[in-house]
Amino acid sequence: MSLSGTGNFCQPICEDSSSHRHPWYPPEIATTDPIARGQLLLRNTLTGKKEPFVPMQARHVRWYTCGPTVYDSSHVGHARTYLSFDIMRRVMTDYFHYNVLYQINTTDIDDKIILRARQNELIRQLELDTSVDFDKLVILAKEALGEAKAKSDLKKEEIATAIEEATQNKDSRAKTEQEGLMEQHLVKRKNLDNDEAKIMELCGSSSSSSANKDARAKLLVAAKSVIAEKLDREKGHLITDHSVFNAHARQYEREFMEDMTALGIREPDVLTRVTEYVPQIIAFVETIIEKGLAYKSNGSVYLSLDSFQAAGHNYRKLNPAGPGGAATSAAEMAEGEGALGGGGTSEKRNPSDFALWKASKPGEPAWESPFGPGRPGWHIECSVVAGDILGERIDIHSGGEDLKFPHHDNELAQSEACFGCNQWVNYFTHTGHLHIQGLKMSKSLKNFITIRQALEHNTARQLRIMFLLQAWDQPMNYSDQTIDDARSKEAAFKSFFREVEALVRDDYLAQEVGWRMADHDHKLADAYLAARQSVHESLLDNFNTKDAMSALLKVINEANTYLRLPQVRPSVLLLRAIATYVTQILKIFGVIDGEDEFGFGSGGGDANATSSGGEQYIETLVSFRESIRNAALEAAKGGDSKAAIQTVLQICDALRDEVLPKVGVRLEDRPTGTMWNLEDPEVMAKELAEKAAKEKEAQISKLEKQLIAREKECEKMKNSMVKPEDMFRTNEFKEWDESGVPTTLANGDPVSGGQMKKKKKAIDKQSKAFKDLMEKSGNNPQELLSAAQKEVDGIKEKLSSLSL
Repeated sequence: MSLSGTGNFCQPICEDSSSHRHPWYPPEIATTDPIARGQLLLRNTLTGKKEPFVPMQARHVRWYTCGPTVYDSSHVGHARTYLSFDIMRRVMTDYFHYNVLYQINTTDIDDKIILRARQNELIRQLELDTSVDFDKLVILAKEALGEAKAKSDLKKEEIATAIEEATQNKDSRAKTEQEGLMEQHLVKRKNLDNDEAKIMELCGSSSSSSANKDARAKLLVAAKSVIAEKLDREKGHLITDHSVFNAHARQYEREFMEDMTALGIREPDVLTRVTEYVPQIIAFVETIIEKGLAYKSNGSVYLSLDSFQAAGHNYRKLNPAGPGGAATSAAEMAEGEGALGGGGTSEKRNPSDFALWKASKPGEPAWESPFGPGRPGWHIECSVVAGDILGERIDIHSGGEDLKFPHHDNELAQSEACFGCNQWVNYFTHTGHLHIQGLKMSKSLKNFITIRQALEHNTARQLRIMFLLQAWDQPMNYSDQTIDDARSKEAAFKSFFREVEALVRDDYLAQEVGWRMADHDHKLADAYLAARQSVHESLLDNFNTKDAMSALLKVINEANTYLRLPQVRPSVLLLRAIATYVTQILKIFGVIDGEDEFGFGSGGGDANATSSGGEQYIETLVSFRESIRNAALEAAKGGDSKAAIQTVLQICDALRDEVLPKVGVRLEDRPTGTMWNLEDPEVMAKELAEKAAKEKEAQISKLEKQLIAREKECEKMKNSMVKPEDMFRTNEFKEWDESGVPTTLANGDPVSGGQMKKKKKAIDKQSKAFKDLMEKSGNNPQELLSAAQKEVDGIKEKLSSLSL
């Protein structure tokens, strides 16, 4: 705990006369709120508000986070959750200095894994089955597509009926829930319609046998989703080899851990897997049965919510919904049972009872148990692995927003049933959803971006900064704007660090070292202290990194303003202190690695470069000298001195923009001189590539506008070349007057007076255009048109080369 002062004094403390001490006036302690008293506040989903964080034992924090269900590649929504908790964990350990034991569990057996593993295995078998040629695959794809569309239509009808019933019953909660499901369903249907278009296009391709082989492969890729579902319905029960499911889970578990490393997320202190805990899970379930809080039914085991609540326990603590789970909707119950839900409500005593152990059906992995062959329920795993590692009292349990109910509420119920306690977890934390184009990022909606795809276009640092700029417990949008904002903030930090690095590099001890800018120095020092206080209070306030980052950027802005003062004589040590502090906080946030006192680290070598690095600098210097020398010699031989000067300047710019970045040196030309810094060559190369891409994009846009304008000019020129008297000499008319105005239609009818008037007006306008063109072209419009057309062709050629 750290205390804050009010700026006032308390009454003096007077020692007895024998101590010979004078009175001491202690500063007054601020006690207005928990943050002023130095208490860490944490938003607790169990209470729905911020609560002072108090570990159960001393400063030891037992922290459990639900890990991934490893059935597919992780996306940026997962990155949001695990990066947010990584930041909070770093702050907890590195800033507040709690002793944290952090555990993550991998769900490596689950309905989603079973389905995806079976489907992938069936697709693999189909791919190798030479008896299914292109024509047979076309039939299979069309059948699968028809079944998928029928299933989609039925789902839409079910949701529409549910919305209608909720409206009639005036059940606003159910209506809102079903309308959300309808919105998601319409997105899925749009995806299915897009798949249909691709599938039908590929089904129509047919030619030689070799081309058919390629067409078969393309069709299998396009129709994989619908064919996999069809094959699973028909043959999924035949996949019984445990190794199929295990290999699938291991593949995506490893991919997940690699993604976490790529994002700079610290490894957990303990990593567990469900499949390695099956004996403990069985014993856990047996304990709950023995306490009379669970029952067997058709080989499955369910927690009895009626018995659980009768024993004095509370259910749905995180997402309260009424006594006995009465308000638990059908959609929520379906979510709780999973995609391969058990025998329905017929084998349950209460429809809201949930499975602790599931009887395995054909095509599902099974373990022997006293209840019959089966597998763990979805929720039981976390209770068992966390209880085994962290014990019967957990300080913090974390996960994504969508896990609150049913997963976490059911975890709490079964753990409290087994351990015989009323509160298994003291603090529950949930990250907000990540939205993309207004919808939650989700694999089922196919609107996700994998972590690896995101890292192709952004650095791990930029993604981390993006999440630091958001409240961890609130929804956020993933868009170009949020990424661009993170990039601009990263650039602001980099620019400031470069400024201070250049100042520190000089021998500041050879100059006056005190504050030489009067009030400006004091103002900057006050801003520095205010930033430290603001960061501290922000982190105490529910890990509010958004405001903490704002405080860091604010003091950087103050420092930049200070450095731009006329005739500035900067306090180097104060600026160095600011840069060091900002770096310390960014290190705690995981934005910066390394041991540098301040800055992001050059990554491009240092003053004591290796021999190979030194050779790069020498080669650069020799090449630059040779270019300058040749330009000077050319001028000395009687060449154009102005051209030589221009050449020298171009060589200097090329050194700054093209040559030095390759060896990790950044030059910035300033009115006061040139500032240099060491940088990561890869980062600089990426910056240059992005800059070149933007310049290219701007050039293309400019050329496209020029092309439109020139083509309009050519078209106008072609129209103006028509002689006025010939404008209406067409098959539509039979007779004309001397100026070319039509008087008689082709069928012999006279042209109306109104039409003749309009035609006369058009001829007059054409006469002016024709005259202007003749004057402009010197009576040679074709030559002018050819020159304009040549310019159009030149613009098209430039656009073509830029596109390549």
